[in-house]
Amino acid sequence: MAGLFGALGDSVKALTAHSRTIETTGRNLANVNNPNYARQRVNLGDRGSVQTEIGAQSLGLEALSLQQMRDVLLDRQVVRETSLTSSYQAQQSGYQNAQAALGQSLDRAGEANATGTSGSGSGIGDSLTTFFNSFESLASSPTDPGERQSLFQDAGILTDRIRATDSRLAQAQADLTSQATSDLSDANRMLTNIANLNAEIGRFEIAVPGGAVDLRDQRQAQVEELAKKINVETQLDPTNPSEIQVFVRDSSGTPVILVDKASVTGPLTLTGAVVKGGASATTLAATSGSIVGSITARDGGIKTLRDNLDLLAKQLVTSVNSAYNPTNSTGDFFTPANITAATISVASSVTALNIKASDGGAPGDNTVARAVANLANTTFSTGAGNSINGTFAQHYAASVSSFGQSLATANSQVIDHTNITNLVRDQRDSVSGVSLDEEMTNMMKFQRAFQASSRVVQTINELLDNVVNLGKV
Repeated sequence: MAGLFGALGDSVKALTAHSRTIETTGRNLANVNNPNYARQRVNLGDRGSVQTEIGAQSLGLEALSLQQMRDVLLDRQVVRETSLTSSYQAQQSGYQNAQAALGQSLDRAGEANATGTSGSGSGIGDSLTTFFNSFESLASSPTDPGERQSLFQDAGILTDRIRATDSRLAQAQADLTSQATSDLSDANRMLTNIANLNAEIGRFEIAVPGGAVDLRDQRQAQVEELAKKINVETQLDPTNPSEIQVFVRDSSGTPVILVDKASVTGPLTLTGAVVKGGASATTLAATSGSIVGSITARDGGIKTLRDNLDLLAKQLVTSVNSAYNPTNSTGDFFTPANITAATISVASSVTALNIKASDGGAPGDNTVARAVANLANTTFSTGAGNSINGTFAQHYAASVSSFGQSLATANSQVIDHTNITNLVRDQRDSVSGVSLDEEMTNMMKFQRAFQASSRVVQTINELLDNVVNLGKV
């Protein structure tokens, strides 16, 4: 009977082991659509045998451990590509908002969607053309009050559009700063979450190394969300492999630890374009993530566009005033002190009634109006001390084109890195993802194994019944 009882014990262990495999397979099936879940496997094994009075006795089948199907290299690639994609998406969003602020659309190549310099007929380029055409019309009819009225309105529209565009671009930059600050706060919250998960995993795995698989899934998901904000890396803690360290490298490539075991060494901070973190508030070489993307768009393409608008405004004010007031004694057309895009304005002394066609000449003299109109085709050069290169239209077109190329590059990078990220995720899913076909097959296999073990228990029960009741027959 000792042999029967031993076999019964082995069968009970087998039932327990197969029950665990069925439970794990069910959990896998339940998480088939969970992108943060790594499929799990129960490692079954026989712990060997022991020597008894009646011979070697097997210790039976047991569920030795629960294994999480993860590839560390693929996880790191996903984190890296996720960070790059998020950076370009932030740039793309910032540039698209600035495009709306510009008041004209750009095609896929980054060019204005129109002939000339205006993409929609309501941008600065169109207003520049109309402004100089109005001076041309005044030169043709220097005594016509209607032409003066039209010119005065067109000048007001031009200065209003330049100021409004600069204001909207400034707001776009401010919005990107706010977005980067918000992302920084989210990143600090995620660092705290990772530290807390480290602590929970460390406590749980004291008794069961590698057993906190669900908590590990949550931690990996937090790391990938954090990577969307800033280019973090991870490594196992050298003193406790259950916990990880999260770091970003500095300019020399040295890791700056942000999370060490169960603690955040120092929060992330943003000052201007500088991101700091770690125990000693070290400057980080932040190269990707939405924080970097927002800063890049703010201080790159959008700032360059605003700087070019300032140069346009300065050249416009100085050139028009020089042509309009050649003797420097009869009054300027634009306010001479307001030479930026944010401040450009028609001089307060200029009205629709007193706009000059000449500088004190006889009625019908159009020398001033003609001189200003000719500025439309004047080629300027920074080498000659001017603020811009080329004509006003060429400078503005080049500025818009440069900005458009920044947008086009961001659009292209988003597409490319999204495809790469999806490819890397697909590769990881082939290792970590749940396959319905595989899990359903495993479910049937483990159910049959459970039924077989149950049948063995039933058979042993019948044998024991025969042995116990044999003497009663």
